[in-house]
Amino acid sequence: MQTLEEKNDTAWLDNLRVVATIAVVLLHVVAPLALKFGKISNADWWIANSIDSLVRFCVPVFVMLTGALLLPRVHTLESYLKKRVARIILPFLFWSIIYILHFLTRLPSNFEFSWQTVSKIAGNKLLTGASYHLWYIYMIIGIYLILPIIGTWVKKASEKEIIYFLGLWLLSVIVSNSFLKDYIPDFNLKYFSGFIGYLVLGYYLSLRTLNVKIATAMFCFGIIVCAFGTYYLSIQKGSLSVELYQYFSLPVIISSIGIFSLFKNLELKKSYLVRIRNLINKNSFGVYFIHILVLFYLNKFGLNVADFGFVIGIPLLTFLCFSISLLIIFLLKKIPFLRVLVG
Repeated sequence: MQTLEEKNDTAWLDNLRVVATIAVVLLHVVAPLALKFGKISNADWWIANSIDSLVRFCVPVFVMLTGALLLPRVHTLESYLKKRVARIILPFLFWSIIYILHFLTRLPSNFEFSWQTVSKIAGNKLLTGASYHLWYIYMIIGIYLILPIIGTWVKKASEKEIIYFLGLWLLSVIVSNSFLKDYIPDFNLKYFSGFIGYLVLGYYLSLRTLNVKIATAMFCFGIIVCAFGTYYLSIQKGSLSVELYQYFSLPVIISSIGIFSLFKNLELKKSYLVRIRNLINKNSFGVYFIHILVLFYLNKFGLNVADFGFVIGIPLLTFLCFSISLLIIFLLKKIPFLRVLVG
């Protein structure tokens, strides 16, 4: 199989990264609204549920992009750890400190600050995540640490062996699915489970072209099953069911494969769109780190979905959060010593 670098064909991955970055911001705007099942109007909830189902591909696609771009490359362990892992650690620590300070500023005025209490809070936050979205960084650090080993394997593996691995990964997902686990033998497939599967899947799909109609059908099918399935399960449960929102639910896997494959057939031809894409690509990591903070202050200062209505409020808040986050990261990177820290 010919790699992307050999084909010199990575522009579509840049396009997909932009869409996934916007999708992450949109997910964090709409997810709290989807959680209000039974507490808001049915029409508003369906808007939130449909958008939530639409953008659930974002995290799987980010991992698939990592697999497509990094697995084919030749890595010496020492240079890889310095270049890749260190590149994540510094921004992670920087933004963790920012979010810890943000947390401390929101403590009650009668809170007794001391070095002991502050250090304990900081330590706990670093262990569990200074902000809820930073779970992804903990996960991707683990992925990066094992990537050179997986990379060595995929470069030597035959296509059949890669398909075999992906088949076992998919089986591990099915076995762990709460709807099916009572009817399937409990095989120990933990070594094939988790985001490693998306890593290898991204590598494999980057070298194979799926028919546009099939890719589109898979993307739409995954979204529809996720949205209507979530509604049905929530009705049965009497409260929101998040089973199908999970990144390892079959509808999310299907929609992720669909959009990943679909973008192989899309090309940006307008020069101004290419410039916008390149700008977002260079700053997407920083946008991921900061957008939760921006979203918090937008809501604090009265810019929230409820005031504008779901139809206008969701796209408006997403646009503002994304644009402000991008602008802040762009400006911070103009400061030399912050360039490597902000992502």
